[in-house]
Amino acid sequence: QVQLVESGGGLVQAGGSLRLSCAASGKIFRITAMGWYRQAPGKQRELVATITSGGGTNYADSVKGRFTISRDNVANAVYLQMNSLKPEDTAVYYCNVGHRVADWDLPSVYWGQGTQVTVSS
Repeated sequence: QVQLVESGGGLVQAGGSLRLSCAASGKIFRITAMGWYRQAPGKQRELVATITSGGGTNYADSVKGRFTISRDNVANAVYLQMNSLKPEDTAVYYCNVGHRVADWDLPSVYWGQGTQVTVSS
């Protein structure tokens, strides 16, 4: 029903920046909250940042002041600007999108395919 395509990952040195993008396509009626999660080697998947339909944001303490989440409701896209990257930011990053098929419907959750972010020291 809804497909998410991620891009923007790569290899960067500590202190550098990357911008992740996630675009939704398919049978889109209304997207609710959007966010980013990440999973590092040997660790569980964790929340990075979320953004509500009204633009409210929430960040993990580990990325506050360094990462910025934003969304484009026309393009059905969510972005993650990552600055001052640290080696501990190395992970596979997954976008997460809530979607409902009608005004009365509860949102369903969709995941992107993941994009690798590697920060070298």
